[in-house]
Amino acid sequence: MTQVTDHGGGVRSIRVPIPDNPLGTTLVHLVDTDLGPVLIDTGWDDPASWDALAAGLTACGVSVAEVHGVVITHHHPDHHGLSGKVREASGAWIAMHALDTAIVRRTRENRPDRWFSYMADKLESSGAPEEHVAQLRAARTARLSTGLPTFAPALPDREIVPGELLDLAGRRLRAIWTPGHTPGHVCLHLEESHPAALPGNGRLFSGDHLLPRITPHIGLYEDPDDATVADPLGDYLDALERVGRLNPAEVLPAHQHAFTDAPGRVRELLAHHEDRLTGLLALLSTPLTAWQLAERMEWNRPWDQIPFTSRNIAVSEAEAHVRRLVKLGRAEAVTGSDPVTYVAL
Repeated sequence: MTQVTDHGGGVRSIRVPIPDNPLGTTLVHLVDTDLGPVLIDTGWDDPASWDALAAGLTACGVSVAEVHGVVITHHHPDHHGLSGKVREASGAWIAMHALDTAIVRRTRENRPDRWFSYMADKLESSGAPEEHVAQLRAARTARLSTGLPTFAPALPDREIVPGELLDLAGRRLRAIWTPGHTPGHVCLHLEESHPAALPGNGRLFSGDHLLPRITPHIGLYEDPDDATVADPLGDYLDALERVGRLNPAEVLPAHQHAFTDAPGRVRELLAHHEDRLTGLLALLSTPLTAWQLAERMEWNRPWDQIPFTSRNIAVSEAEAHVRRLVKLGRAEAVTGSDPVTYVAL
C-alpha cells in the first residue's frame, strides 16, 4: 500500500500505522502553507508510527523539523498521539477544540486509579455482570501494585474556534464543530477550488466524523466531575446534517480513503442510526439495562466473541442510543430500577 498520496493543491496524506488495531492506519494530512507544512492529526504514539510519519514527510520533501503547525480533529490517541513528539522536534504549535483540550487536561491531571474506579461504577450502573466488572477491578489492583503509568498527551497551545478560519498563511481552512465521536471533534473545510475541478464546495478534512465505509463509535462523554446527561448521538446526527448541507467536492477522512458524494454518505449514516434506534425500540418492549441492550444489538461479530474492552465500548454506544430515544420521548427510564432499565413508550 502506497504510504503517501498526493491529493493535489498542496495536500497530501501519509498512512501512519495504528498498532494492533483493525483500522490499520491513520491518514495524517499534510497541508502546504506559506510558512511551512501543517499536519492535520499526527497518528499513534508508537516507534513504528513515528518512523512511518517521518518517512512519509521525507517522501513529501520535508522533515519533521520543518513542520509549522499541527491541527487536531479530536483528542483520541490515533490522531493526537504523536503531536507532542512533533512539537518537540519542530517547535510547531498544536491546535484543538476547547472541549477536547479539556479532556486532554483532565487526562493529564486525574489519577489513573480514579478513572478505573469511575469506569467500574459506570459498568455496574449499566447492568454489567459482576464477572465483567471484576476484570476491571483486577486490572486496577494489578496496576496499583506495580505503579500505574501516567498518560500525558500533549496539551495544545492554540484553540480551534468553530466557524473561524485557522491562521494558516496562504490557505483558507475553516473549522466546523462536529461533536458526537468526541465533544470537541472538528472537521476542517478547505475553502478553495478543487484541484481537479470536481463539483462541490472545496474539500473537507473529516477526521472520524464522516468515513467512507464504517460508522464512528458514538459513546458517552465521560467526565467523573460532570453529572450532565449529554446526548452524543443527537449531537452527531445534527452535525452530520450540517456537513451534508456543506456539500464538499471531496472528503479527506482520517481512515480508509478519500471519497466524493458527502451528502449521499450522510444520508446512509442517518438511515443507519434510525434503523438502529427502531431496532432498540423493539428490544425495549420489555425493560432492559444498557448492558442487556448491548448483548442483543447487532455488532460486527457475535456478543460471545467480543473481547472485554470492546464490550465496554459497545455498552457505551448502546447507552448513547437509548439516551437519544429518551430525549425524543420514545423511551424512558423505569422509575426505581437499579441498575437502571429502560422501556419503550
